[in-house]
Amino acid sequence: MADVTAQVRIEAPAEKVWDRLTDFDSYGQWNATHTNFPHGGPQPLHAGATYDENMKLMGFPAEVSWTVQELEPGRLLAVKGKGPMGVSLGMRYQLTPDGEATTVRIDGSFTGAAVSLMAAKLKDSASAALNESLRKLADLVA
Repeated sequence: MADVTAQVRIEAPAEKVWDRLTDFDSYGQWNATHTNFPHGGPQPLHAGATYDENMKLMGFPAEVSWTVQELEPGRLLAVKGKGPMGVSLGMRYQLTPDGEATTVRIDGSFTGAAVSLMAAKLKDSASAALNESLRKLADLVA
């Protein structure tokens, strides 16, 4: 298992951050691992929605089939995914308003037999990607 967390304070209201976070047409502008949605993102966004995403993980292409597990508009988006080689992924995006600013926290988890073989490298790569993604997201909305 590999767990990663990244957090940033963005000088923008939570509604503005949420709108960008859930605008799947512009996902690639800030998400460092995203390459495309072969069939489009989840529209409309709701708990139980499913979608496929092409990504790059540790420099390798991967297709992940996601399911929205939790959704609290403006506050929380949690998804679980199935990737190649039996890898399961989880991503949790949590927004905490603070006046005209917002703290954004992303928690990611990776499990499966393949993960145990490369957990340290995956953790480093995923942490770097999450931090880069949050920097890009902050630049887009601030």
